[in-house]
Amino acid sequence: MTRPLHVEKTALDGVLLITPPTIHEDFRGHYIETYNKKLYHEAGITVEFVQDDVSSSHRHVLRGIHGDAETWKLISCLKGRFYLVIVNCDTASATFGRWVAFTLSEVNRKQVLVPPNHGTSHLMLEDFSIFHYKQSSYYDRPTQFTYRWDDPRFGIYWPIRDPILSARDALRDA
Repeated sequence: MTRPLHVEKTALDGVLLITPPTIHEDFRGHYIETYNKKLYHEAGITVEFVQDDVSSSHRHVLRGIHGDAETWKLISCLKGRFYLVIVNCDTASATFGRWVAFTLSEVNRKQVLVPPNHGTSHLMLEDFSIFHYKQSSYYDRPTQFTYRWDDPRFGIYWPIRDPILSARDALRDA
């Protein structure tokens, strides 16, 4: 059943919490419409997405804080559950360093729209989880910024003390 897109503002300007328009579950399984250009545009979300990416990880893997100055992201959880943190990384902004967090899962089916100049980071909370995101620009690693997951300027609450990190995310001055 298609219903209107439910969009909620969050504590960070431009960051939106979205419930997709179609979520159907029955004895056979699930059907979720993760994106419908017409419905998103009617809700005022006119971002043109050009690339979809999927990242799968195991419990306690933490990725990010990554972002760039031009990319919008529409993030959802396809399988499992993860803790998503969005940080305003615009050093020219009066709200630089402010952050919000959400738990996205295959049960709640929520999505988060993230504007440019905001970093994203996520911690996997299940044995296996799949992180999905649509991007408004093509992936370009050299244009990205990276902040430490535990950067003291941000004071982010993480439900773990010793996550599993990539070499990039473990660097002190990335």
